[in-house]
Amino acid sequence: MRLRKGLLVSFFLILLLALTACGGSDETSSDGGDVKEVPIGYTGPLSGPAAYYGDNTVSGLEVAVDEINEAGGFEVDGQQYKFKLIKLDDQYLPNEAASNAKRLVQENDAKIIFNPHSGGIYAMQVDNERDGYIIGAYTSEPGILESENTLTWRIPPGYDTYIEPFTDYQMERFGKKIAFLPTSSQYGKDWAELLKPHWEEKGGEVVFEADIDFNKDTDYQPIVTNALKQNPDVLFIGGPSEPTALVAKAARDLGFEGGFLIMDQAKLDEMAAVLDGNMELLEGSAGVLPLINSDFPGTAQFVEKYKERYDKNPGSEAGFHYVAAYGLIEAMKIAGSVDDAEAIRAALDEGIRAIPEEHQVYTIDGVDERGANVSPQRMGVVEDGEVKPIGED
Repeated sequence: MRLRKGLLVSFFLILLLALTACGGSDETSSDGGDVKEVPIGYTGPLSGPAAYYGDNTVSGLEVAVDEINEAGGFEVDGQQYKFKLIKLDDQYLPNEAASNAKRLVQENDAKIIFNPHSGGIYAMQVDNERDGYIIGAYTSEPGILESENTLTWRIPPGYDTYIEPFTDYQMERFGKKIAFLPTSSQYGKDWAELLKPHWEEKGGEVVFEADIDFNKDTDYQPIVTNALKQNPDVLFIGGPSEPTALVAKAARDLGFEGGFLIMDQAKLDEMAAVLDGNMELLEGSAGVLPLINSDFPGTAQFVEKYKERYDKNPGSEAGFHYVAAYGLIEAMKIAGSVDDAEAIRAALDEGIRAIPEEHQVYTIDGVDERGANVSPQRMGVVEDGEVKPIGED
């Protein structure tokens, strides 16, 4: 009899613990209703040479998620929700990104997973449609759209829009001989393959070609020395902002006085910060216009909030991810679901255009049929030690 009573008590204790665990992810809203959590996955470089870049991308999501949750969350089809951001480190490695995505789906039931490098995105595209999640693709790589993956959402503009204006600026200001020293990632190779024929069609000459593995190389002077032996007028460089800045510094230390054609992943203001604010080292650069030099409706407010939290200026990576979080909310409202990936993806075009002005750190005109945000081109150049905007508003 005692044994039976003991077993009965144990059964009820286990049942009570199970019920408590099941309800552990829900909160109570101000009107007494349950607030459910919606997982947002992120896999990106949070350690290693590209960690600075990874931190910049995920920080925009962190600001948005905290802001949304502190305001009480959002309502979809009569239910109140909050976001839960789950971050995993992939060290900028494609296979790790794909592995992390599997884990986020299996362990957290994530329906959207953000990733900020093309190699990882390509790897994730192998299974994401089958696994039923949207890739929040932070890459300017045009090729990720060619697979016609129905659950890919490309967040920044494609770099193919920068090839012509960057080329024209550098040729006019410095000359037609260029040395290639981009990152060795797939993104870097694709950028180079697009830039080279365009440069040559304009009458230019590629006098040196190599790439840099930022996961392995830390001393850039030897490879830069070899490039400068060919007397280039322009250096094509790029990758994460921090090591790209050090490549530029190595060139200046070796006496290079020409221009820098900078891949869009590296940002002029972030590079200057690595160089102790010395923008003069980047004189003659052509790159993406920094967020702090932009003037969209929600930019100033976001910059102020970001600086208060992180004690530094936000880059475009942070700004675009912040906007993406708010676009995702509007798409979920339109879709009437927080977990139907196909319906949410179909609603992104309308959702991104419904973002309230105070959250428009960037103003995005919509999402095209391939899944790419439609954004105006914004180019920045360094002249007389200052960044100047060139291009559309």
